[in-house]
Amino acid sequence: MLLDTGLSPYALALAALPFGLIIGSFLNVVILRFPEQLKNNWRRESEDFLGLPSEPIEKITLAVPASRCPSCGVPIKPWHNIPVISYVFLRGKCTACSTPISIQYPLIELLCGLATAFIVYQFGLSLMTAYCLLFSWVLIALTGIDYHDQLLPDQITLPLLWVGLFANLSSTFVPINEAVIGALAGYLSLWSVFWIFKLVTGKEGMGYGDFKLLAALGAWMGWQMLPLIIILSTFVGALVGIVGVIVKSKDRQVPIAFGPFLAMAGWIALIWGDKILDNYLGLFGF
Repeated sequence: MLLDTGLSPYALALAALPFGLIIGSFLNVVILRFPEQLKNNWRRESEDFLGLPSEPIEKITLAVPASRCPSCGVPIKPWHNIPVISYVFLRGKCTACSTPISIQYPLIELLCGLATAFIVYQFGLSLMTAYCLLFSWVLIALTGIDYHDQLLPDQITLPLLWVGLFANLSSTFVPINEAVIGALAGYLSLWSVFWIFKLVTGKEGMGYGDFKLLAALGAWMGWQMLPLIIILSTFVGALVGIVGVIVKSKDRQVPIAFGPFLAMAGWIALIWGDKILDNYLGLFGF
């Protein structure tokens, strides 16, 4: 159901942009803090299981401690935390110690803002828009986490899967039977590749989080979209790996996170997947 506001698509997109920038600022917190929070929890659980004395660990949540410079520890003032704008005015440096601020902050904020504006422009104000926004924000967070920590947390990928199935109970994107088959096929396809590669080489080519992320993408878009997602993600991943080896002399033994490529391919498939498949099949007269 499309909500009629009387505003043009351009006006809606412009209004959605600052909201997306704010969400992007929050996603930066998730990307940087959530893995640390998980590691602290795992450390405590391991100490309890092994009967070891607990070492003091700084409490880290998405809200605690307050934002601060990672170098000098000076708290960040609210007016220094305005998405994108503050980074420009601060010239990418901490006001206290002049340590460069990671370019990740404005990039994530800008990416989230543009994605939010585009989706609102494309679909207007509707339930599908809400689902697409949630899908996009989660994929951005997973991309950042996997890039930094080679980790796709179950606490994010599994809820993404269940939300996809819930959305398709009413066939928002695909019929529910196709969504269920998509979740199963998404998981089992990469799971099979993982074990075949491990049996042949004795090495693990990817993590279990990749299986769950592809299962989530299948739950949202159905099994028909999985080949396109796998082809796109594999092509981009291979291209980035080759460029990294050639340009930066990257060690071939250093693993490359596959999650960001899956996320990128999944977002493209959600927005343009049907058009891509129609044009491809049209080349062969189907």
